[in-house]
Amino acid sequence: MSKEYYRKKIVELRASIAREKEAKKRDNANYARWIKNASSPSTKAGYRKSKIDAAARHDRQIEYYKRQIESTKDSLRRCR
Repeated sequence: MSKEYYRKKIVELRASIAREKEAKKRDNANYARWIKNASSPSTKAGYRKSKIDAAARHDRQIEYYKRQIESTKDSLRRCR
């Protein structure tokens, strides 16, 4: 693969991280609103659990993108 391919891939992965962070913020705000407006304690508890799960899912995805960036950087170094 060419150096330009790896550079482009790094840029795309960084953009993916930014999109994932925005999605995390959006989901967090939605869950906060749902928790605030929930009518029963059991519903609130369910939303809280879902909020934690969603945040963890976003964090895992962000870490995956970071690992991909490191791998791509290593490939770029080998290419030179």
